[in-house]
Amino acid sequence: MSAPEQAEGRGGAWTEERTTKERATTEGGASKAPRGERETPSPAANVGLPDLGLCGSAVIVTGAGSGIGAAAARHLAAAGASVVLAGRRTAPLESVADAIAADGGQAFCVQADLALAASPRQVAAACLDRFGRIDGVVNNAAVVRHLPLAEWSVSGFDEHVATNIRAPFFLVQAALPALLESPIRSVVNISSSSGTLRRTGQSVYGMTKGALDCLTQTLAGELAGCGVRVNCIAPGPIDTPIHATWATDLAEAYRWLQSQVPLGRIGSADEVARWIALLLSPVSSFMTGAIIPLDGGQVIDRELRSIQDRAGRGGTATVTPNPYGVARLDICRE
Repeated sequence: MSAPEQAEGRGGAWTEERTTKERATTEGGASKAPRGERETPSPAANVGLPDLGLCGSAVIVTGAGSGIGAAAARHLAAAGASVVLAGRRTAPLESVADAIAADGGQAFCVQADLALAASPRQVAAACLDRFGRIDGVVNNAAVVRHLPLAEWSVSGFDEHVATNIRAPFFLVQAALPALLESPIRSVVNISSSSGTLRRTGQSVYGMTKGALDCLTQTLAGELAGCGVRVNCIAPGPIDTPIHATWATDLAEAYRWLQSQVPLGRIGSADEVARWIALLLSPVSSFMTGAIIPLDGGQVIDRELRSIQDRAGRGGTATVTPNPYGVARLDICRE
């Protein structure tokens, strides 16, 4: 995920639906309902889940092939939503769609590279063509790379901005007319604790996530008058494949990440997915503009407070690297 794949058909309009009974295809690679007609999905088995009021809805999830996006898609389908799975790679999307179908839900795959300017409108149009409605949007697709200033290229910088902030902005814009016709009218952006912590080595990724926090609250204010809610989740360390894109020693990276969390562990994608479903749901109808730090307390930054306390008692600070590309401060007592 460190760079868009240079695959044949990049950014193309490949789509595929999965249901429990068939893989319906027509000329052009997808079955379609007449635009404007509503198709009510068959609710998946949701024993033990609260009624989130999402049955019959259609929700777009970007970056849905793995990690948080895949977990969110499964949870939303289990709550009765039809889910549009958007992402760069076809095979992971198909795998998620098959899992959803096996549980009685409905998913529709759209291959789209969110780093491309045309992709947000492509994804919104695919949802409307298939389901005739858009009730919610989950902006999850992201690129993450941690490099020192001297190693950044213009193309790498632009890729982060295009994927992490431009795509969410224009996907909400493209979906807005349909959202205004929905009783749900909800957007959930997936940010990161990196947008708050301002850590060395995360300048570009952290900048884009800080911008997404800002976008969440400014759009929440702008769209509140028409009933569209915009909220954000800022996860800390979560067990997803994205860490393999920046860590040279994944095991050591996980140990370091866990050490940064006051609760003492790395979170799961399912934990984030439950919050996504809750924020999309009418159950959260009085919440907008919220940025929820789902990070096990990481943004408390105990390390910084400890450094300040110890340095204030006559210690000296030294800087050593860590696997996250962040300058780590250690105190040496004189």
